[in-house]
Amino acid sequence: HNQRVVAEPGVTNVEISRAVAPTHFFPPDPSSQIVCSIGGNVAENSGGAHCFKYGFTTNYVTGLEVVLPDGEVVMLGGKELDQPGYDLVGAFVGSEGTLGIATRIVLRVVPVPEATLALVAYFETTDHAGAAVSDVVAAGIVPGAIEMMDRLTIRACEEATHAGYPLDAGAALIVELDGPEAECRAWRDDVVAICEARSATGIRIAADEAERQLIWKARKAAFAAMGRISPNYYVQDGVIPRTRLSEVLRHIDGLSERFGLPVANVFHAGDGNLHPLVCYDARNPGEAQRAEELATLIIDACLGVGGSITGEHGVGVDKKASMTKMFSEADLDAFQRLRCAFDPGQLANPGKVMPAPRLCGEVPGPYRQHPIEAAGLASRL
Repeated sequence: HNQRVVAEPGVTNVEISRAVAPTHFFPPDPSSQIVCSIGGNVAENSGGAHCFKYGFTTNYVTGLEVVLPDGEVVMLGGKELDQPGYDLVGAFVGSEGTLGIATRIVLRVVPVPEATLALVAYFETTDHAGAAVSDVVAAGIVPGAIEMMDRLTIRACEEATHAGYPLDAGAALIVELDGPEAECRAWRDDVVAICEARSATGIRIAADEAERQLIWKARKAAFAAMGRISPNYYVQDGVIPRTRLSEVLRHIDGLSERFGLPVANVFHAGDGNLHPLVCYDARNPGEAQRAEELATLIIDACLGVGGSITGEHGVGVDKKASMTKMFSEADLDAFQRLRCAFDPGQLANPGKVMPAPRLCGEVPGPYRQHPIEAAGLASRL
């Protein structure tokens, strides 16, 4: 078995793991894995709950058959882990459709670990849960997944799934450990001790696979379950250093109070990838606009502590205006040069990612020829 799968882009994420079960699996697992496509995962460089230990989609794509904007079909990479030459696969994964269209994808799958153990710890506050996350990582423990939900999210998920989460908990921390059984059991005991030291109000250890799946059912239902407590919500996606978690969550609480809109927090705690859900009612005039403004301020808060405007949901149209807050003009110019090498005519998914207006060769101030324009590789329309 060469641990490779060749898939077309419309195949759903979960179908990959099902196809290679029970001996192997595909680690990137977005909450939407039963419906999201591998093509979409490649476009966004999706992660999921297990990205802390296993990484993102880019770590599992070794080759791509791509249709370039001029119609040429090329093969980037192959089945090898590391082909000679430039990493064009790495450039394509996460490019959000701006470099071309992937028509076949070569994926790497990995063996199913010997043991998988899960527990969920409950805390009075997200501060205590956040401190436990930092302690777990500092102890050298590498969980397969480490996820957090706040009070509002717990309520919505429990009402939707009846998974046994206490409605009075201020935060829930899901920790999954996988690998050799002896190591998992030792780490589980260490995680329990850390959570208890950080004032956990209760700890539930999954007794079997069915209970483990039930714990995860609640977490994976988070986005869909929010409909039970709000007619509309705005999903945000940002990244912060783990050590600034409590600070940023307090700031989000302040924004929520200021705007008069509830914000539910659910996130991949291990790598600081936040997914705040700004709740609003579109029937109320101006409320959708206020929700969008609040969501943008959350991203500004992430940048303020050295974080990122997106972890795995991409830039698209929604966040392209924020690109100038995170990257310098020189950075954006380098991105544009790469894009123009693949697509000088800006035909592939136009109007996405790059802040407008930014055509090939366009920089602020007086017009200067772009290097690829001067080389005759692109022309200004």
